[in-house]
Amino acid sequence: MRFSVLGPLTVSTTAGDPVDIPEAKVRALLAALLIHAGRTVSTDRLVDHLWSERVPRNPVGALQTKVSRLRSALAQGEPGAGSLVESRAPGYLLRTGPGEVDSQRFTELTAAAYAIEDPRTRADLLTDALALWRGTPFADLSDVGFLDAAVNNLEEQRLTGWEALAEARLELGEHHALADELGELAVRHPLRERLRAVHIRALYQSGRQSEALAAYAGVRKLLADELGVDPGPELVALHQAILEHDEALETAAVARRRNENALPAPLTALIGREGAVPAICQLLPAHRLVTLTGPGGVGKTRLAEAVAGQLAGRYPDGVRMVGLAGSLEVAEQLSAALGVREEGAAGLEDALRPRRMLLLLDNCEHVIDSAADVIRRILTAAPGLTVLATSREPIGLAGEAVWTVPPLAQTDAERLFVQRATAAAPGFALTEQDADAVAEICRRLDRIPLALELAATRVRALGVHELSARLDDRFRLLAGGHRGTPARQRTLRAVIDWSWELLGDDERTVLRRMSVFADGCTLEAAEAVCGDQQDVLTPLIRLVDRSLVTVADGPRYRLPESIAAYALERLTEADEFEAVGQRHHCVYAELVEQAAPRLHSAEQRRWLSSLDRESANLRTALEWAVRRKDTAGAARISLASTWYWFLRGRLSEAVRSLDETLRITGRGQDDVRSRVALWHAGFALLAGGVDSERAPLPAASADGGARAVWFLGYASLTAGEDLARSEVLVDRALTELVPSDDRWGIAAALSTQATHALLRGDLTASRSSATKAHVIFEEYADAWGRLQTAYPLAALAAISGDYARAAQLHEQGLRLAEELEFWPEAADRLTGLGRVALLMGDFPRAAELHREAMALAAEHGYAAGEIHGEIGLALGARRAGDFELAETHLRRTLAWHREVEFGPGPALLLAELGFLAEQRGDAPSALSLHTQGLAVARDSGDPRAVALAWEGLAGARALGGEPAEAARLLGMAASARAHTGAPLPEAERGDVDRITARVIAALGQEAFAAEFSLASRGENPATR
Repeated sequence: MRFSVLGPLTVSTTAGDPVDIPEAKVRALLAALLIHAGRTVSTDRLVDHLWSERVPRNPVGALQTKVSRLRSALAQGEPGAGSLVESRAPGYLLRTGPGEVDSQRFTELTAAAYAIEDPRTRADLLTDALALWRGTPFADLSDVGFLDAAVNNLEEQRLTGWEALAEARLELGEHHALADELGELAVRHPLRERLRAVHIRALYQSGRQSEALAAYAGVRKLLADELGVDPGPELVALHQAILEHDEALETAAVARRRNENALPAPLTALIGREGAVPAICQLLPAHRLVTLTGPGGVGKTRLAEAVAGQLAGRYPDGVRMVGLAGSLEVAEQLSAALGVREEGAAGLEDALRPRRMLLLLDNCEHVIDSAADVIRRILTAAPGLTVLATSREPIGLAGEAVWTVPPLAQTDAERLFVQRATAAAPGFALTEQDADAVAEICRRLDRIPLALELAATRVRALGVHELSARLDDRFRLLAGGHRGTPARQRTLRAVIDWSWELLGDDERTVLRRMSVFADGCTLEAAEAVCGDQQDVLTPLIRLVDRSLVTVADGPRYRLPESIAAYALERLTEADEFEAVGQRHHCVYAELVEQAAPRLHSAEQRRWLSSLDRESANLRTALEWAVRRKDTAGAARISLASTWYWFLRGRLSEAVRSLDETLRITGRGQDDVRSRVALWHAGFALLAGGVDSERAPLPAASADGGARAVWFLGYASLTAGEDLARSEVLVDRALTELVPSDDRWGIAAALSTQATHALLRGDLTASRSSATKAHVIFEEYADAWGRLQTAYPLAALAAISGDYARAAQLHEQGLRLAEELEFWPEAADRLTGLGRVALLMGDFPRAAELHREAMALAAEHGYAAGEIHGEIGLALGARRAGDFELAETHLRRTLAWHREVEFGPGPALLLAELGFLAEQRGDAPSALSLHTQGLAVARDSGDPRAVALAWEGLAGARALGGEPAEAARLLGMAASARAHTGAPLPEAERGDVDRITARVIAALGQEAFAAEFSLASRGENPATR
C-alpha cells in the first residue's frame, strides 16, 4: 500500500491501482495517522483532530467507527491492508514500510543528499526527491486545521531542498540556468536569505553584476522594512565579495582550503544509529550550532564523529574535532588545537572569521559556561563556521538545535552486546537458550552502549546467564573497561560519578530522593516526596538538561535503572531512605484512596489511566509497608486498590498483594482482616484459585464489609463456582447495603441478583433488578455498572424475540468493555452477539463471533468465557446440520459444567444432546438425556428450563411411538412458558415445530389439539 501526501492525499495499492477513501472524517483520520506514521497517536489526540470543539457524545465510539471504515476502505483496495491500522495503547498507529509514504521517501532522499560530497550525485538525489511533489501537501484537506503545522513543515523541507539543489547545481557550473530559474522562486520567498544568496551568486557568475547588486539591495530593504533587521553575515560577505570581485566567485568549483580533519579512525562499526546520522546531517545546514545531548555512555561522541565524517566534504576548510578536558579555558584549548598563535579570544575570533568549517566540540558539560561564551563569540565572528557539540546538557544559546541521543533500540542493543561479547569471548555465539538473558541484560543496563560494552567484557568469565543474575551489583561487576579510554568511561560507576560531581547540592538531593520512585513520577509527586522544605522544580529541570532524568509525555520524570541504582546508594549514605520512603508511601496511598470512589463515576477512564501510570509506584508503596509490617499502611493501599485491580483484570497481583497484607495482619485487627480476606477469596476465585468458603464473613458493622461480601458472591457466580452460594452472599450484602444507603453497592448487588433471577428463570424479578440497578449506575455514569445491567437486559430482550434490541444492548456493552479494557466482559458480549446472530439465522456470522469470543477469553484466562463461546458453536453446528461437531462441543462443555458443579448450566447442554439424539433417530438416548435435563432444570427452579426439557421429552416420546404423551408434554411446556410471560419466539421454534409436525402426523390435528389442550388447562405445569 502506498500513500501520497505531497499534493492531494491519495492511496494506491502496491500494483499502483487507486484506493478510494470515502468520507471527509475518514480521510482526516488517515492524514492524522500519516503525519505520525509508525508512531502511536493517542485516542484523545485523534478525537481532538477530527472533531476539535464539536466532540460527539461518545467520542471513543465515534472514533472506532471511523477507524473501522478506514480499515474497510484499505482492505477493499488490497486484501489484508486493513490490518495496517493497528490498535495500540493509548490509541492507533498506521504501519508503513520503507518508501510507502512519499513524504518519508522525500526526507530519506534529501538526508542522503545532504551527506554526500559529490555535487552531481547530490543534485541527482535532490532532483529525485523534489520530483515526488505534486502540489501543496494535503491539498484536498486545506480546511483541516490540525494539518497546518505538518503542511508548513513539509513546505519548509521542500524549500530547503530547492536551496540545496540550487547550491549543488551552482557547484556544477549551471549558473546561467539558475540565474533565470531562481528569479521567480526568490520573488515568492523574498525573505529566505539562503535562496537569495544562491540567486545573487548565480547572477554574478552569469556576468550580471548590476542585477546581482540590485537583488542584494532589494533584499536588504525588504528585511529592513518587513522585519527591521539587516542581512545576515553570509549575505553581507557575499555582497562584499561581489564589490571586490573576489576570485572565489569567478569559478563554479570554489577552491578549498582543507586542514587535516583530525577525526579519529573508528575501531568498531557504529551500531543502531543508522537513522540518526542522516537526521543530524539534515539539521546542520539549517543550524550553525547543533548539540548532541544524552546521558553518559550513550554514544554522543561516536555519533558526532560519524556525522562529521559524513559532512567533511561539505566544508571547504574541513572538520576539526576538539575534546575539552581539564580546567583549561575553552578559548585556550581551542587555540591550541587549531594552531592559533594569537593571544586571547579576539585572536581566536580573527583566526576563524574567514573559515568555512565544521568544528566538533566534545565533552562540553564540565565547562559549560565557558564553552557557551566562546561558542557564542566565534559563531558571531565567523559566518562560515558551524559547531557540532556534545554535552550532557544543552549549551543554552539562541538558535541552538538540540538532538537528544537516545539509548539504543532493544534489537540494536542486543546486536551491539552480542558483537562485543563475541569479540571479548572467542567462541561465544548467541543461542536460543541465551536470548532471554541477553535481552534482560540490555534492558537492565538501559540500552546504554558504554554499559553494554563493559558488560560484554564479562561474558568470557561469567557467561550471559550469570552476568544477568548479578546485575543488582552492577557497579562492582562493571568495574573495568578498555585501556585507552578516558578514566571517566572505564567503569559504570565512574561514568555516573563524573555526572554526580558536576551537580550542585540541591541537584544531588533531588536526584538521590528520586530513586524511591518506580517507573517515574509526576512533577507533583516529585515535589511531595523529594521536597521536604526544598525547591524541587529548578534542580529537576537542571537534572533533565543534564540527561540524568528523562522526561516522557505527561510530563513524567524517570531515572534510568543504572542512575536509579546509583542514586539509591547515595540516598542510603545520606540516611534518608526511611523518611523519603515514608513520604512516597503516603503520596501513593492518598492517590489510590482519592481514585477509589472515582472509579465508580464518569471519571472512571481518566483515573484508570492515572493508576495505570502509577501502578509500579503503588506496588512499591505497598511493599514498603509490608516490609515494615505496617498493617494499617498495607491495608490502606490494598483495600483501596481492589476495584482498580478488578477493572484492569490484574487478578494475580490482587491475590498476591492481599495475601501479603493478610500475612502481616495480627490480632486485634479483625475487621480489617475479614475485609482483606473476603476480597482475597473473591480474586482467588476469579483467578481460578481457592474455594470461597475459606473467607469468613465480616461482622455487619465492618466498614466496607458489605461490598466485599457482594464481590465474593459476584466472583462465585462469574467463576461458575456455586450459584446457591452466590445468591446467599449477594442477598446478605444487600441487606447491609440498603440501611447504609450505599447506592453504588446496592446497584452492584441488584445487577448480580438480576443475573441470578435470569438463571433461575424468574424473568420478572430479573427485569426489575436490572432496571433498578441500571438507573443507579446511570446516576453514577459508571461504565462498568452499565455493562453489568446490559447483559440481563439484552438476555431478556432476546427471550422476548426483540433481537434488534438485544443486539443493540450487546454492542453497547461490547464498546463499554473495550473502552474499559475489561476483556472477559467483552468476550461475553461477543458471545451475546453470536447468540443473536444464531437466532436470526446467520450461522456463519454466529460462528465467527463465538470463535472471536473464545479467542479473547482464552487470551485473558477466562475459562467460563471460552465455554460460553463453545456452547454457541455447538448450538450453531446442530442447527446447521453438523451433528458430529455439535456433539464434540456439547460433550466438552458438559464435562466442564459438571467439573465446576455449576447448578443450572447442564440443563441446556443435556437438552441439546437430547435433541441431537432425537434428530439422529436414537429414541432411548434422547429419552435418557432429556430425563437427566429435566432433573437438573427442576433443581434450578427455572420454569423455562423445565419447559425445554418437556419439549425434548415430547420429541423422544414421539420418536418412540408415544404420540399422545408427546402432545401432552408439548402442552405442558407451552403452558409453562406462558406462565413465565415469555412464550417461545418464532426464531426458537425449530425443535418444537419439528416435534409437533411428527405428533400431528401420528395423531391427526384433532386428537393432537385435544391432548395438547388437556395438558395446558391443568395446574401450572412447572410445579409437576
